[in-house]
Amino acid sequence: MNLRPRILVNVAMSADGKIDSAARKGAAISSAADKARVDRLRASVDAILVSGRTLLNEDPKLTVKSAELRAERVRKGWPENPAKVGVVSDIGAVLLGAPRGQGQGMSDHQNLPLQNFLSSGPAKVYLFTTRCTEPEVLARFEATGAKVHAMGEERVDLMAVFRSLHEADIRSVLVEGGGTLIAELLRLGLVDELTIYIAPIIFGGSSSPTLADGSGFLAEQAPSLKLKSVGKFDDEGGILVHYTVNDKE
Repeated sequence: MNLRPRILVNVAMSADGKIDSAARKGAAISSAADKARVDRLRASVDAILVSGRTLLNEDPKLTVKSAELRAERVRKGWPENPAKVGVVSDIGAVLLGAPRGQGQGMSDHQNLPLQNFLSSGPAKVYLFTTRCTEPEVLARFEATGAKVHAMGEERVDLMAVFRSLHEADIRSVLVEGGGTLIAELLRLGLVDELTIYIAPIIFGGSSSPTLADGSGFLAEQAPSLKLKSVGKFDDEGGILVHYTVNDKE
């Protein structure tokens, strides 16, 4: 039996289906009410996962912002924050994308990029990459306390990632992007639930990322969704849609 955590995907997108502008710098989409909802969702799971592009472009903290929600987790005997998981084909590429002056000096992990992701917390940090990443680069990130795993030759083996997380007693994972990763999770049949906040804005642009990027699905292969709920969510005109995927309950 292939044991894995329950996988929840949450995205905020424009009315034309874009999860960011063409600049790909984490454009603001969510309303204040939606940000509070996402914080509650983060507080309910064991781990939060993002892809390499999201890590490099945004360096997200992926922590629970509300002190009350963090305290509630502690009262339940849970860690203060969920674990943070990054999936990056080549961590060396992250170093190459760092601003000048960062990522230099093999022994100084304080100068590594992704300081929000690596250091904001407290939280466990997992990085899953491939054997394309040089061993000395892996060692630099391990020196920060992150648990670093090379799984796959040129692409991260996502099935192995979730098996590994399950073995680490992680039973629920919230995926927050990006579109290429989400598309691959859908292709593999790994998504259990999908929640979408639709903001009343238009980004446009053929290069703007969408909820499910990549090569796309043929009509007969398209994942099917079962609507659980939909409705106006906030005073800004945002809509919240909740699906289960492939008739999963």
